[in-house]
Amino acid sequence: MNIELIKVKIRDLFEGYEDSQEEGVVAYGGKLDVRPKYQREFVYKDRQRDAVIDTVIKGFPLNVMYWAKKDDGTFEVLDGQQRTISICQYLSHDFSVKYGDSIKYIDNWEQDIRQKILDYELMVYICEGADTEKLEWFKTINIAGEKLSDQELRNAVYSGTWLTQAKRYFSRYGCPAMKVGDKFVTAAVIRQELLERALAWLALAQKSTIEEYMAVHQHDSECSELWSHYQKVIEWVQQTFIKYRKEMKSVDWGELWVGYHDEHYDTTALENEIATLMADDDVTKKAGIYKYVLTRDERWLSIRTFRAADKRSAFERQKGECPICHKTYTIEEMEADHIKPWSQGGHTTPDNCQCLCKACNRLKGNR
Repeated sequence: MNIELIKVKIRDLFEGYEDSQEEGVVAYGGKLDVRPKYQREFVYKDRQRDAVIDTVIKGFPLNVMYWAKKDDGTFEVLDGQQRTISICQYLSHDFSVKYGDSIKYIDNWEQDIRQKILDYELMVYICEGADTEKLEWFKTINIAGEKLSDQELRNAVYSGTWLTQAKRYFSRYGCPAMKVGDKFVTAAVIRQELLERALAWLALAQKSTIEEYMAVHQHDSECSELWSHYQKVIEWVQQTFIKYRKEMKSVDWGELWVGYHDEHYDTTALENEIATLMADDDVTKKAGIYKYVLTRDERWLSIRTFRAADKRSAFERQKGECPICHKTYTIEEMEADHIKPWSQGGHTTPDNCQCLCKACNRLKGNR
């Protein structure tokens, strides 16, 4: 593992700067991938952008930047993308800054000030080493500014032809993955969330990890396996659950696909049950209904619990006696329980409440 601190003058950083919009941003003589293709767009506000230039003009130190060295000897910005673009945009006359009573573009400065800006030295850490070493280092360092997401860290480590193709599908607004699954997935393209979700689904299906998958496929020329699996999961959801509801957006469909995509369902009966559960006031976690109808695990429903007043009323009615073991307890030693279980049509209403001692309630729940 090699971590090297270098100083880069702004004039050298700006050399070869080119912003090709969706095709990415490069600088440093074309050797620095500032914003790879289809990664998140520049998001600094004017105030933040101006503050970067003000810091440079005053000669104050900017936060250290981090670059990852790629296999071909070029670099990719890990942290410092927006500071880098701010500097390069200013030198490209894309905006001006107010200095005192004057509006200053780069060419409006006196010669000595302009040279001072161009000769300003940025502090850059360059990381080079095995993928696992880089990933561990990136996770543990205290990165200045906004911390990178786990997937952004992985992208820096496993950059290559496969990642470039994957970003086309999963890492921009209006990308194919958004068009296919936006109604069913909460993950957004910003911060690489959608790409991470798709990778997690595929890794789970292959009993692998995201890191392992990206390492194996880092230099593949295409990402058809990832794209195909993502579409397969979404298609299964649409075929299995015939009526769309907004709650479906909060379900981890990739996990359910692994366990249940080979099963055959009566989709009409499934929809009828879902509709009934959606209307049941005792079901407090509506998104959990989709997991419940496949797993039959009531925990996903978060069945409404009895109010404290209902428990107190049942306790007084029973005079503190547990109706199963017939021993007497304090109210703190007892738990409110459904007389007729919810699964058998019982509701969370005062007339269906009883108090059981904790031991009997556990035994009852395990039957």
